[in-house]
Amino acid sequence: MAYNSRMSIAPGSQQQNRSKKKEEESDAFMRLPDKEIVGCISDINMPITFTIADLQRPNPLQIQIIFEWFAELLMNTTRETVDPAMRAGAEDICREYMEIIPTDTRNLLGFYGGLRKLMNACGITDFSFQDLYRPTHDRLVKIFSYIINFVRFRESHTQVIDEHYNKAETTKFKIEALYTENQDMEARLEEMRRNRKAMEAQIAEKVKRNEELKKRLLELRQSQEKVTRRFEDVKAKKGEMTTILEDKTAATISLRQESAKLRPYVLQSPAALQASLTELSNVLNAEKSQIDTLDRRARALQTSTDTFSIVSSDVASCTKLLEDISAELAKEEEENIRIAKQRDALGDKSNNVREVERTESLLQRQLSKWMERTEKLRETSKDKAQSAKERMEELRAIHRQLTEERAEKGREMEKRRVRIEQTEKKMADLKENIENEVHNAKEEYLKMDSHIKLYITEMEQSL
Repeated sequence: MAYNSRMSIAPGSQQQNRSKKKEEESDAFMRLPDKEIVGCISDINMPITFTIADLQRPNPLQIQIIFEWFAELLMNTTRETVDPAMRAGAEDICREYMEIIPTDTRNLLGFYGGLRKLMNACGITDFSFQDLYRPTHDRLVKIFSYIINFVRFRESHTQVIDEHYNKAETTKFKIEALYTENQDMEARLEEMRRNRKAMEAQIAEKVKRNEELKKRLLELRQSQEKVTRRFEDVKAKKGEMTTILEDKTAATISLRQESAKLRPYVLQSPAALQASLTELSNVLNAEKSQIDTLDRRARALQTSTDTFSIVSSDVASCTKLLEDISAELAKEEEENIRIAKQRDALGDKSNNVREVERTESLLQRQLSKWMERTEKLRETSKDKAQSAKERMEELRAIHRQLTEERAEKGREMEKRRVRIEQTEKKMADLKENIENEVHNAKEEYLKMDSHIKLYITEMEQSL
């Protein structure tokens, strides 16, 4: 059992050693020389000077300024930008005891949160406050190397990042424009509804006033008809009375003329005169009674005439009132025409309101479609980012593999170079030996040739 447990523990430790070895190899691959790190930091227009000595003997304050500069460059985040959010959070949590947490500490905590996200994106998963307050040369070299490689990778993919960012900004602007247009439409619709209510109240008031004027007009028409009938009756009675008065006047004049004609005949006989006088007295009395009657009728006619004048003035006032009523009716007609126009305008505005409501519904549907498209684009961008991340991991794995292969090939090339150098050295030695042998052979050949010639000469001489 113990042996089996040890056997089960051994592969795990080997795997840990293997993963630790891979991490060390990736760190070694990602690490940059101190000179290159200092040059890259100096190239991004730091507000402070940073040298190799500062990297080898780091100052916490200086390192915090460099980290803040990197965060501002890559994430647009500084201690000042996180101050409002951290202050609001402190107000919500601490309320009247906000002085417990100093402002610098609070802003540093918020800045550390954003900086930790940046470090996770760069590949530094073990970033802590220790790297801010007690930095070491080895950790700084690793962190700065990862950050610089991340910046280089980002610059190499700036076009893709800008494209997705521009698409997101364009979609955001479209959504904001549609939202603003929707708010304007809602405000316009609310204003049109208020105008519609005001117009409906005015129309109701005008209709009520119109009904009152119609009732008054009917009453005035009935009064006018009564006054007209009374005026016609009085006018007819006046005509009759005038005719009677003219007849009586003509009869009186004719009787006076006859009396004047009969006067000479009456003076001839007292009895006849007495009879005539009696007759004339009777006639006179009759005439007086008739004259009294006529006077009474004349006074009655005068009274009727005065009444007629009063009635005429009443009729004139009624006529004037009718003219006023006619003017009022004309105004009422104009008001009715204007009300009809306003009713038509209200109908048009109602149509416009319905059109605006339809437009609003269409805009709402478009907004929902745009929101769905935005969500789809976000999901697509997330999928693309995930696929890009996976592709990046694959490329990193391929890069590690290629680096390992390159290292192996480098070692093989070094071995081959050593072998080639050894072979070249051997070939040079062999060539030198061959040249020496050729030279010696040539000398031997010359010597042999001279000896042969000498022998031939001696043989010729001996012959």
